[in-house]
Amino acid sequence: QVQLVESGGGLVQAGGSLRLSCAASGSIFSNNVMGWYRQAPGKQRELVATIHSGGNTNYADSVKGRFTISRDNAKNTVYLQMISLKPEDTAVYYCNVKRLFTGTVWWGQGTQVTVSS
Repeated sequence: QVQLVESGGGLVQAGGSLRLSCAASGSIFSNNVMGWYRQAPGKQRELVATIHSGGNTNYADSVKGRFTISRDNAKNTVYLQMISLKPEDTAVYYCNVKRLFTGTVWWGQGTQVTVSS
């Protein structure tokens, strides 16, 4: 059983920065994609960024140039460095991992990010 735990959320002013972390316990295997999603109140959950185990990344248009996703395979951890934060970035941020070989997906519980104006 894989468990994901997010951390690093908080309250920041517009223009500030935060780094989110998501640590996975258990084996997520080598061929996988780790990602960050977010969900604001009353809105659908949306993709923020993904990173393949091979290193390729993908970003939502709304965060390109401001957010950077990275991973540390030795620590089984994925990070999201967020700069130039905007009030519209306010949401609960969730990490996930998808094992490509089987299609199995695991989700974390989420961490709140609030950006004040």
